[in-house]
Formats: sequence, C-alpha cells, structure tokens
Amino acid sequence: GSRVRREGTTATSSKENARRPRLPRPISISLLTGPAYRRAEPATCTTTVWVGAGRVTLVAGTSGGTGRDEHRDASETARCTMTTTPWTAGPLLGLDTETTGVDVDVDRIVTAALVLREPGSTHVRTWLLDPGVEIPAEATAIHGVTTAHATAHGAAPATALEEIATLVVDAQRDGVPLVAYNAAFDLSLLDAELVRHGLPTLAARLGRPVRPVLDPLVLDRAWDPDREGKRRLVDLCARYEVLDVGPLHTADADVLATLDLLDALVRAFPDLGVLGPDALHDLQVVAHRRWVDARDPERDQPYVGAGADGRWPS
Repeated sequence: GSRVRREGTTATSSKENARRPRLPRPISISLLTGPAYRRAEPATCTTTVWVGAGRVTLVAGTSGGTGRDEHRDASETARCTMTTTPWTAGPLLGLDTETTGVDVDVDRIVTAALVLREPGSTHVRTWLLDPGVEIPAEATAIHGVTTAHATAHGAAPATALEEIATLVVDAQRDGVPLVAYNAAFDLSLLDAELVRHGLPTLAARLGRPVRPVLDPLVLDRAWDPDREGKRRLVDLCARYEVLDVGPLHTADADVLATLDLLDALVRAFPDLGVLGPDALHDLQVVAHRRWVDARDPERDQPYVGAGADGRWPS
C-alpha cells in the first residue's frame, strides 16, 4: 500500500466527508532536509496561444515552429514553451490555508499545509497557529478549529509563518512550481500575515514574483468557460472524477485533492500537459484578468476579495 509521511499538527474535523486521496508509492525523501529538487531543462518548441474572454485556445504549434492565427491581434497572443517531459509527475509543492475568514487584509491563518509531491513520494507538513484573535463560529464550522484549541495548541504565528515562507521560497528557488486552489487568496493572505508579523514577503525573499504558480480553479475557468455551476474544490473534484478525496476543509486534505485535481485536469485537457508551468503561469495571468473583466455586474454575483482587481496570483 501507499503511505504519506506527515509532520506537524492538523485540524481533524470537517463539514465535507469523503475518502482520502490515493497517493503514489513513497521513497525516502524529507521535505525539510532532502536534496534540492531541480529538474532537467526539457526539450522545447514554441507555440502561440490565444487567451480570449475567459477561454484559452491552443491555436497551433509544432516542434521547432510557431503557431499563427491571422484573425488574432498580436496583443492577444502569448509566446510560450512546450515541454516534452511530463511535468505533472513533479516535483510540485501544494499550499493551502484555513483561516478566520475571507478578508486577506484582516483575517488570519489558523492551519496551513505544504505537500511536496514527486514521482513516487508525497510528503505533508502541517501547521496549527494561534491566530491571536477569536475564530468566528462560522469559520470553525468549516475547518473545525476553535479559538480554545488554537490558543492551547497553536504555534506562535511568526514562527510558523517563517517556516512556511522558507519552504515555499526554497522550493521556488529550486524551480518547483507552487500549486494552490484559488491561489490569489492563499498567497495574498500569506503575504499579509508575513507583513503583519514583521517578516519579509515571498517576493521580497525571492527578489522576484512567485512563479510558476498553478491554480486548478483558474485553469478550469479558462479551459471550460461555458460550463454552468459552482467551481468549488469539491465541485471540480466531482466534475473531473477525483473521487478518493479526504475530508475537505482541512488544509492537508485540500492540498492533496488540489494536486490530484491538477493531474485530472491535465488528463482531461491534454493541452495543459503540452504547455510547461511557466507558460501556464503567464496564461493564467491573462485568463484571470479577462475573466474578471468579462463579469456582468447585473447578472453575476459581486466578486470581492483577493483577485477581484484582476491581478493574479497576488
């Protein structure tokens, strides 16, 4: 059977119940002390991708050549790289947070998880934080962590945030893509929390923006824009038959489900696998902006919070 190596403390209750994801067979690697995760540069060729109003279309592309669409304005195209290696096999670093609420400028992180997935191994690191404020009952109803529990057992926020940021930055420096569902929220909140506690932001540590970031929510909107219905994590897991997910709304279960969902999206839309993480990052930036701009204020529910200004991932 397979197993997952876990470090840290995780909240255990949830409103949504399902089974834990199937995980790859592990090998002996530590998230904290293992070797640097660097990937060989893949063979590349170029293609042109048009990102329309909420839709991403692979126009053309053959090895060694460039695609072209005479009907698209040059400003609406993005040059990107095609890979011949299966980047979805990893390494990938997944991130999720559970919080006191949804306002990234005010709310606090209560639990967090980082999941390092490589071919044959999945390692989970979790944190329980004492946010220093009351956890609203509606937030507890989602992730199961009470104010009393967080106060009694949670780590000092500055200590936990420094550990989380260090691991994310180390992975970024090693070229490992960051995966998060609704990445604009988690990354914006994490940076706000770092600033609140007098710590450098992720970009300040890297000397550049965080990239590549892969967000199944943005990818699903871009590749299947006309589908009706909600696009919560649980909805997309059902849509793409990621059936063996664990109890969602614990940070570690959400990351594991998100990584499995990304893999399912690539199987459903092979173009995603053809494009490398850096190209997909750039496409998501454009796709999210176009999705925000295309929203109808008279028809669509108001969109507030991280990403509402059209910036992605943060």
